[in-house]
Amino acid sequence: MRAPATTAQFLPVTLTEKLTQLIDDLAIIDDPQERLGVIVDRAKKLPPLAESERTDATRVRGCVSLVHLVGEVREGHCYFRCEADGPLVRGLVALLCEFYSGATPAEIAATDTDPLEALGLAKNLSPTRRNGLASARATIRAFAQAHVTQ
Repeated sequence: MRAPATTAQFLPVTLTEKLTQLIDDLAIIDDPQERLGVIVDRAKKLPPLAESERTDATRVRGCVSLVHLVGEVREGHCYFRCEADGPLVRGLVALLCEFYSGATPAEIAATDTDPLEALGLAKNLSPTRRNGLASARATIRAFAQAHVTQ
């Protein structure tokens, strides 16, 4: 029996496709500071983590800012949420969470794609902020690697 034509089918999007779409979406903003502003504004609309989720276990090590990152696997795909004490860091970590959410653990574990670098955002950040965001990315990848099925 066929599903009705109105039923939407889930079409997985690869991280490469997501990156291309993200670059296309943000390419219309020439000024790097304006681009960062858009990213910060998007993160303001996200709900904060529950107090119970802001624990030592969810804290991202290596960030000067206080950053918490929560991952979960649903139906074979990873989903990430975050909280940070500064709006810029929250925006950038939220962008990482959004980028990697929906991908399989294997795809995340196998990629070394850095969306912040690809978008040209990393070059406008201080070295300590770049290191902290690299730690957030490493935390996401470690979570994915721990959930890759053999």
